[in-house]
Amino acid sequence: MTKTLLLLMFSSILMIAMPQESTAAENLQAMIDSAEEGAVLQLDNRTYEGNIVIDKEIQIIGNKKTIIKGDGTGNVISVTAPNVTLRNLTVTNGSMNRNSAEEYAAIKLYSNGNTVDHIAVTDSFHGIYLSQSHHNTIENSNITGHGYGIIAKQGNGLHIYYSNDNLLKNNIVTGTRDGMYFDYANNNKIVGNKLSETRYGLHFMYSNENDFQGNTFTFNTGGAAIMESNGNKLNNNDFIFNYGHKSFGLFLLSAIDTEITNNTFILNQRGLYIDQSTNNLIKNNTIIRNQIGVELWASSNDQTFTLNNISENTIPVFALGGQGRNYWTKDNQGNNWGNEFPVLDLNQDGLGDQTVAYQSSLYELIEDQELTYLFLKSPAIGIYEKINQFFNQSKTMFEDSAPLVVHDESTGRWPWFLAAAIVILAVILLKGRYPLCIIFGRNGRKT
Repeated sequence: MTKTLLLLMFSSILMIAMPQESTAAENLQAMIDSAEEGAVLQLDNRTYEGNIVIDKEIQIIGNKKTIIKGDGTGNVISVTAPNVTLRNLTVTNGSMNRNSAEEYAAIKLYSNGNTVDHIAVTDSFHGIYLSQSHHNTIENSNITGHGYGIIAKQGNGLHIYYSNDNLLKNNIVTGTRDGMYFDYANNNKIVGNKLSETRYGLHFMYSNENDFQGNTFTFNTGGAAIMESNGNKLNNNDFIFNYGHKSFGLFLLSAIDTEITNNTFILNQRGLYIDQSTNNLIKNNTIIRNQIGVELWASSNDQTFTLNNISENTIPVFALGGQGRNYWTKDNQGNNWGNEFPVLDLNQDGLGDQTVAYQSSLYELIEDQELTYLFLKSPAIGIYEKINQFFNQSKTMFEDSAPLVVHDESTGRWPWFLAAAIVILAVILLKGRYPLCIIFGRNGRKT
């Protein structure tokens, strides 16, 4: 009797517990379905099962441990209604199917005016996907992919497809295929995001008039690639240690009217890599300690470089594929080339008194064999350059007719000492030592 009673009690407990767990998804979808327009759904610190569809204007607010877990077969959250807010959620276990006509994501927006804030995304093909979705705000979210090992098998952290006028702010994307991918997306503002350990931190295709400010691109195969796109602005971004064979901080391919201002390019394989691009402005950037500061192919014309600090790079500039038509000064202001190209500034106007030019013969090796990039710091490269310079077989990589001179306060008076030395030398040559003795006394000591 006692055993029978215990068995009945245990069976009852199972019957009660199991439906609660299996109907979590139904409960959340039911909550959405039964909610009125404009309702606020406050979720508990537990796991809710997806997949869910939000087809009305509501707010879904989670807590620190609120998880929405998909079934691995589609989008975890699909938003079809406008003006939806998702906040403080972990979203996981979306479909990883690469062969579906539908590109699945943890969160996929098909509507306008939505807010996605403080969302953590894991284990989904794409992280947050905007599909013909405009005027949204995606901010303070953390999207984590599976890393370098399966980059080709996963999607992008933030995927923006035919979507305009969106704000993407203060998001962190790590280990996805591309951190951000824009395809036919215009007039978006991208501010303060951090993108690392991806193929391209930013990948742009056919997207125009977008504004990038204060983003950080680190430890990617390529920092940012802007392709077939016009009128974009990049200001105050950091491209740091994007390194590997053929890697770059920023790559422009068939890009027109791009404004690249006040950015930092440091410790990249290439700082700037420009090909088939026209009429871009590169101004006030810091391009230092890269293998190649600027790689510029002859298919690119009318680039203007001005007021940049291009110094301490293994190779300051490579001009490849012939001689393009580009400009290294604007309004009589060139660039600072550092101690590698010392110039005089006798009148202290901040501009060098002679043109700075750089010649190299390595372009032939680079064009014929890409593996040359791996040996740019080899002593053999320096010997090769010296031999070709001796036989006058080098080509001019750039000419800056108004190079900038940065004066240290400690050395600001050296031109005056140089001028005094020239006067003294002239006196010695013209009149002998006697006038100097009158001025300074014998042995150079004033009496």
